[in-house]
Amino acid sequence: MADENIPLTGGAGDPSANGQGPAVALQTVYIKDLSFESPKGPFLPAQAQDPKISLNLNTSSNTVGQDAHEVVLTVTLEAKNGEVAVYLAEVKQAGVFVVRGFGPEETRRILGSFAPNILFPYIRQTVSDVVTKGGFPPFLLPHVNFDALFERSMQERAARQAPQGPASEQPN
Repeated sequence: MADENIPLTGGAGDPSANGQGPAVALQTVYIKDLSFESPKGPFLPAQAQDPKISLNLNTSSNTVGQDAHEVVLTVTLEAKNGEVAVYLAEVKQAGVFVVRGFGPEETRRILGSFAPNILFPYIRQTVSDVVTKGGFPPFLLPHVNFDALFERSMQERAARQAPQGPASEQPN
């Protein structure tokens, strides 16, 4: 699992199979950072068995070589009983993807939507394992629609970059 070289496009008769044309390949998947805190440990009152869960998700990418991009999917999971922290888990699951032969917009979509979809099962398992090993019931991350999140982020970016025209003037 850690050192995979899976071509995600290409095949017999496909120009990308011989290095020509667009291609996406997963090179490796790894845990970039992992943190788990349980301030009270197993010494929680019985009413803390049903904590309020807060979940934050973030993706980022950066170039690490020619056509190679590191994509990092970050999950922060916080369980609280009132104001008392039950546990806090933060996992940064990363992967290196080779993306070649695509335009800038297509590459952005691959790194912002396709790659996080590939990384999600890995981070889901890691979060569940770390919470369980912390002495709590497993937490399975709910399904995430990265395509919709990517579209929303592109719309928000376009709205921020839209030229702000002069304020509407009232005719006299």
